[in-house]
Amino acid sequence: MPKGDKEQPEHDEIKYIVRIAQTDLDGKKAVQYALTGLKGVGIRTARILTQSANVNPTDTMGYLDDEQIERLRDSVASFDQHIPAWMFNYRKSPVTGENQHLLGSQVDITLREDLNRMKKTRSYAGIRHERGHKVRGQRTKSTGRRGATVGVQRKKR
Repeated sequence: MPKGDKEQPEHDEIKYIVRIAQTDLDGKKAVQYALTGLKGVGIRTARILTQSANVNPTDTMGYLDDEQIERLRDSVASFDQHIPAWMFNYRKSPVTGENQHLLGSQVDITLREDLNRMKKTRSYAGIRHERGHKVRGQRTKSTGRRGATVGVQRKKR
């Protein structure tokens, strides 16, 4: 075998798309990198998911059998039990007060709800979001400009 060629597994067919948590994942990638296609899952959390599902993270996602994919689905569904609280991406929810790890469309929905709550309560951050300004204390004199204000303006005589 020539140097650099990888051995193909004995499987006949590759699943080009694997569906986990209402998301289509790329079947040609390694499991740990394919899982990062889920919104709310990075490389570190993908490694934890593969370990909790007893799946080799370097295997190709499309060559996994149905039982391994089902274990991955269960691992993603019960993700909160596999990680410590400091790794959650939504801690101390203002509504329920509990820690959560949001996945998929929950991330977008929760962000939209949080922004709307800030706008309704007229908090400083909410007002800045409404007006399209920088929110987190960045400088605005020379950066973040859009439109005709870019460039140096000469004083009119």
